[in-house]
Amino acid sequence: MNALLKLRFSTLYIMLIVAVNYGFSVVPPIELFGGEMWPPMSLVVGFVFIVRDFAQREIGHRILWAMAVGVGLSYVMADPFVAMWSAIAFLISELADWAVYSFTKRPMSERVIFSSLISAPVDSAVFLIGLGFATPLGIALMSASKLLGAFAVWWLIRRREQQDLVSA
Repeated sequence: MNALLKLRFSTLYIMLIVAVNYGFSVVPPIELFGGEMWPPMSLVVGFVFIVRDFAQREIGHRILWAMAVGVGLSYVMADPFVAMWSAIAFLISELADWAVYSFTKRPMSERVIFSSLISAPVDSAVFLIGLGFATPLGIALMSASKLLGAFAVWWLIRRREQQDLVSA
């Protein structure tokens, strides 16, 4: 149990990968205007990208192993077709996210927002293309949904960074 507390973000990251993939398997998309479909689970995906950034602070580049564990569990626990396309989209977008986080030396708040701005649209496009539901509007809506969570976390982290600067 103590090891899990030390790896709380890494554990949460793996659990969120599985939860999101399971959610995409069981929570149906909502029909919007003109027959456009929007998956409500896309709201949660933005938080997965952020938790990944914190998990990488815990375990460094081994984050790629944590992603593999989450994807493997998803394949077993969720619809295999959804899990497969989620894994492909996730791998591509998470590698982009990982690269931004790993190779920029910017403050945490900037890493969070930059990596999310890149990874959310990539993930949305690959996932929806794979499932056969891709439209420009659908990709934009799914990306915007993911970025809502990222912007909320970015704002909180940025606020704390600014408070730390004032306190120093």
